[in-house]
Amino acid sequence: MDECERPADGGNPSVPLSGGGRRTVRNSLTPLLRTTAYPVLLLAVVLVGAAALRLDWDPARVSPLFLVGTLVYLGVLERLIPYEREWHPGGAEWRWYGAYFVLTMAGSGLAQFLVTAAVGWISPAEPAHHLGIEIPGALLTGSFVGYVVHRLGHSNPILWRLHGVHHVPEKVNVANNGVNHVLDIVLAQSLVQLTVALIGFSRPAVLVVGLFVAAQGYFVHANIDVRIGRFNHLLASPEQHRLHHSTDLSEAGHYGSDLSCWDHFFGSFTWYPGREPASVGLVDPASFPGTGEILASLLHPWRRRPATDRGPN
Repeated sequence: MDECERPADGGNPSVPLSGGGRRTVRNSLTPLLRTTAYPVLLLAVVLVGAAALRLDWDPARVSPLFLVGTLVYLGVLERLIPYEREWHPGGAEWRWYGAYFVLTMAGSGLAQFLVTAAVGWISPAEPAHHLGIEIPGALLTGSFVGYVVHRLGHSNPILWRLHGVHHVPEKVNVANNGVNHVLDIVLAQSLVQLTVALIGFSRPAVLVVGLFVAAQGYFVHANIDVRIGRFNHLLASPEQHRLHHSTDLSEAGHYGSDLSCWDHFFGSFTWYPGREPASVGLVDPASFPGTGEILASLLHPWRRRPATDRGPN
């Protein structure tokens, strides 16, 4: 099976990560942190979203500040309750990840600009329906489009040459969530934003959904030892996303980074309690430049493909 295709059937249970890497801080706060880490993040989404709507805060300021707060919060948790200590970034990795993060933010801004230029900001200032209807509708719509684009990024050989850059690191943490090809970000976010804009969801709904999606996107990529139990069947989690990065393609489903309902619906849900990836990264590491080779990674989609690179089966 080629690297770019990640089937979602079951398969044998994964082998737990070997070595002494996954050792969390053992103190009286550890159980509390594991239990409250995710609820606190969701509560922050609700409180910030409610305050932004009630006080009419500028989304252009609220969203970046909330993202920074989320990154700091998850970064602290990675040190207090890490899933795998060996997944902490080293000095060189921090520099690489920082450069990729800037490119990812630039790609996000370009996607927003392209959508605005194409259709204008057509979302009404006031909701046409109750926010209790608009917010779930906008979330389901954006999540569905994101799921489809993400899955195509794994099954289409051309799109995989963009998206595969994200799967090069052999560890999963908050910092390397920003390791992406800039065109992959532009394509994915443009399609999601264009769909939501054309349907006409209101700006308040889009703001609240944007806060949740941003929090979820970094939460699922966090190197933190948390379990959300049965909520895995509704919401994406680090437990699922580590499987998505697995080198065992039989378990590497989970294309949703916010909701898990589409993985259930389309048969790419592989998680069960206790399932862990044997290892993460690429099945064929030589098929992509290393994470530190930033320019080579950006040029990779236009590199001549070797004869053995046959595309998806």
